[in-house]
Amino acid sequence: MKRIVVLISGRGSNLPSIAEACAREQWPAQLVAVISNRPEAAGLQVAAAAGIATQALDHRAFAGREAFDAALAEAIDAHAPDLVVLAGFMRILTPGFVERYAGRLINIHPSLLPAFPGLHTHRRALEAGCKLAGATVHYVTPELDYGPIIAQAAVPVRADDTEATLAARVLDAERRLYPLALGWAVNDALRVENGLVRQRDGQAQWLVFGA
Repeated sequence: MKRIVVLISGRGSNLPSIAEACAREQWPAQLVAVISNRPEAAGLQVAAAAGIATQALDHRAFAGREAFDAALAEAIDAHAPDLVVLAGFMRILTPGFVERYAGRLINIHPSLLPAFPGLHTHRRALEAGCKLAGATVHYVTPELDYGPIIAQAAVPVRADDTEATLAARVLDAERRLYPLALGWAVNDALRVENGLVRQRDGQAQWLVFGA
């Protein structure tokens, strides 16, 4: 039974879909804790209501990034996780932290990486005239929003899209994509070869939603 720790900074938008998929699909896994760097994060209440242990570790109480990451790692390790899942965790992680969880640290980013790493992805996609936007699930490496891609979902950009409408459709895609990719991970269906993710059973890694 794999143990999953989820890190959030806000509402944890993907958290319910992950928890529901874990139960519905009977993953050989358990969400053992949700940890936030913001005590006011609404996702902590969502996790508590689902019976998942929660912890708040306010990054503002630490002298620097390294000190916070060391405390965060201690909190995570107390749960002996097999996977550490970033679900809207809005912190740049230090290289030492990333290396500590190499191969078991997974993130979702609201763009079709390598396009538009960082913030304001939907605004930048619209400004660039992109015809497709989307989301990417990837293993985390020290470089920001980089690392072997596990799966992507594309969302068509409509002529009348605003930043808000595009963000809403991409989030809907995220809620379907992230549980799918994590299901592969907990079932040991993924391996990384030469920086590329391969799947044991050849399942699709590219999906289109909202066409």
